[in-house]
Amino acid sequence: MKTEELIAMAVEAMGHAYVPYSGYKVGAALLCADGSVYCGCNIENAAYSPTICGERTAFFKAVYDGHRDFTAIAVCGGKDGVLSGIFPPCGVCRQVMREFCRDDFLIYLVGADGYYETRTLAQLLPDGFSGQEFMKD
Repeated sequence: MKTEELIAMAVEAMGHAYVPYSGYKVGAALLCADGSVYCGCNIENAAYSPTICGERTAFFKAVYDGHRDFTAIAVCGGKDGVLSGIFPPCGVCRQVMREFCRDDFLIYLVGADGYYETRTLAQLLPDGFSGQEFMKD
C-alpha cells in the first residue's frame, strides 16, 4: 500500500471522531503486515480518563481480529476536523505500539496540504519497555 493511501484513510477516519469537549479530531490508519488496514478515531468522555486516542482504537480493533504484526500507522488531526500541524501519538499510544511493534515500525505524522513526516517507533519511544524479558524461555 502506498503511503498516500494510508494517509487518506487516516484523514477519512478523522470524520468519525467524537470530540464534544476539545473539538480536536484525530484519525489513524494502521497497516498490518498482511496488507489489511484498521482505522480509528479519538473518542472523548466527560470524565476525560476514559477517552481513547485514534491510534489505540485502530490497534485494539486489529488485535481483536487476531492481527499481531504491523508495518506502519498514519496519524492526523486538527481542530474541527481541519488538518493542522502534526499530531504525534501520546505516550500511552507509543507504549501500545511498543507492545506489538519493532523499533522500525513507521509512524507517518500528517499535516496539512499533503505534508507528512516519517518517524520510527524507536525515534518516538527510545528505550521503550517491551516486556520481551518476561517472554524468555
